[in-house]
Amino acid sequence: MRTDKPKAEKKLIGRRELVSFPDLDIEEIEAKVDTGAYTSAIHCSDIHEETRPDGTTVICLDLLDPSHPQYNHKKLWFAAYELREIKSSIGEKQERYVIKTKIKLYDEVIEAEFSLSDRSDMKYPVLIGRKLLKGRFIVDVSRKNVARKYKLKQKQK
Repeated sequence: MRTDKPKAEKKLIGRRELVSFPDLDIEEIEAKVDTGAYTSAIHCSDIHEETRPDGTTVICLDLLDPSHPQYNHKKLWFAAYELREIKSSIGEKQERYVIKTKIKLYDEVIEAEFSLSDRSDMKYPVLIGRKLLKGRFIVDVSRKNVARKYKLKQKQK
């Protein structure tokens, strides 16, 4: 006899959604949902490694860049990170830093991996890839901001 837990119901999201990053102090930033991308990505500038006085290496970055309306002028440091080969949207392999942070979509807070890249030439500062979507969300490409509309509807009840 199988005693599998019932699968959690997947939530519907659109091709674009407003997401928040509680640990990074960013609320409702526009994200592109990209089922073709494996890893999620977030726009950063001035990404570099620094060695602290105790000898540990951290990555230092600005989330977004000064031209973005939600840029908050806060330098961020991450001691836990990886350097990985990631395939870009045009198929080129690039070495990128990858961090784990929390993202909020609907009322769900998910710890996920994000590659850090300069997305200033892209329309959306955040890209949500398959790894984050898998088992949690179904994407309806004909819709957008489904999670936000759901949240607004819940407040009206």
